[in-house]
Amino acid sequence: MHKHALAASLAAVLFAPLSGQAQLSDDVIKIGVISDQTSLYSDVTGLGVVEAVRMAIQERGEKIQGKPVMMVHADYLNKADVAANRAREWLDRENVDVLVAGTSSSAALAIAHVAAEKQRPLLVVSTGTARLTNEDCNPYTIHYAYDTTALSKTAGIAIAQQPGGKRWFFLTADYTFGHSMEAATSAVIERNGGTVLGSVKHPISTADFSSFLLQASSSGADVLGLANAGADMINAIKSANEFGLTKKMKIAGLLMLINDIHALGLENAQGMYLADSWYWDQSDASREWAREFNKRMNKMPNAIHASAYSAVRHYLNGVEALDSDEPDSILKWMKENPIQDMLTDHGSIRADGRMISDIYLRQVKSPEQSRYEWDYYETVAAISGDDAFTTKEESQCPIWK
Repeated sequence: MHKHALAASLAAVLFAPLSGQAQLSDDVIKIGVISDQTSLYSDVTGLGVVEAVRMAIQERGEKIQGKPVMMVHADYLNKADVAANRAREWLDRENVDVLVAGTSSSAALAIAHVAAEKQRPLLVVSTGTARLTNEDCNPYTIHYAYDTTALSKTAGIAIAQQPGGKRWFFLTADYTFGHSMEAATSAVIERNGGTVLGSVKHPISTADFSSFLLQASSSGADVLGLANAGADMINAIKSANEFGLTKKMKIAGLLMLINDIHALGLENAQGMYLADSWYWDQSDASREWAREFNKRMNKMPNAIHASAYSAVRHYLNGVEALDSDEPDSILKWMKENPIQDMLTDHGSIRADGRMISDIYLRQVKSPEQSRYEWDYYETVAAISGDDAFTTKEESQCPIWK
């Protein structure tokens, strides 16, 4: 009898991992979304990221292996310490299985530190800094959408190859993202035979850009590179139009999203160049998904919203395939399996955590060229993700090296 009991116990241990339900921790898959819902980047990230994640969850009927998939979300008020504290609280006390960050660079870096310490997956969908998958890489962070390296290479190379695209002046937000973007783009411009004639830094949430634009106008540059984002970029472009600067210089938005174009209007934004990783009107699949998002949010999604959906969808695909939400197993699965959805039909995640897909240089249409609402872009050039993002030779990430 003792032998039979021992055999039964061993069988229970050996075969328990084959049960998908037994490997789902706490009988629930909990996703924690941190985004800027009320501050500078609320329009381009905010509740749009939350809704995109909800769409990925609802697509599965909000269940995997009969167990519920749920979401909690929070506003980090554009403060890195608030973001890190909320992430730590969720992981320590609320058993959150995976974090989604629709945040600024400083906040994403802070959350990544917490995720690595707690050994939980972090899906970053909106951050510019390439440090997340370069010198500050860790095994638990996956970075979707764009980064400063890819945007700078795309804009710098493609614009510098056009007539009147060689001489640049930068208007730069005075924080981590702005500095990184200016430095990365400057290096690309100079490698491609261009020249940077100068730059000027402005504080975050600047209201008056007149003195900064006066310096740009007198620099003799052909291209004004905007190394800022959100409301700052919108205000800078409006001021550039008022100054007549758009008639004498090409304007390049180094991180510009379709929401920014919508806020500006085609009259103000027409002719501008920008680098982007996704456009709602790029395929049948993207259009179908975007129209559903528009029904819910009353606006078309940008690359951040699309990345939030795709990242969570890929994560949940891994949970279902493995019958498990064990962090290391899920991350391994995500890096080994291709991404094919409305974001990209040939995406992949490298060992450093960088999600690779094509990056595009777009030019904003004139009001006369636009055929229907939210028809804003012409595609000027496409650069493969392998060429646009940090290469293995350039990388400082020990995981990849």
